[in-house]
Amino acid sequence: MSADFIIGLASEAVFTVLKSSAPMLVIALVVGLLVSIFQATTQIQEQTLAFVPKIVAVFASVVLFGPWILNTIVDFTYNLLNNLHKYIG
Repeated sequence: MSADFIIGLASEAVFTVLKSSAPMLVIALVVGLLVSIFQATTQIQEQTLAFVPKIVAVFASVVLFGPWILNTIVDFTYNLLNNLHKYIG
């Protein structure tokens, strides 16, 4: 195994993690922005108001995108384990 191969495998793993977490992060970002705009316009500065909608939105995104996330992670794991003989030998 060369250093280029290990770096390529690690970059593929990091890309898989980023790709599978992106929907939840984007939805949390959008909901947080909307709540912040709402708080700024109404001048309500309650700290817990920002957390509850984001938690609900992230949970809903996990339910909505869960099968796709699982499929992405399973595909990466399948390719990794299927080519294990190339990595060892």
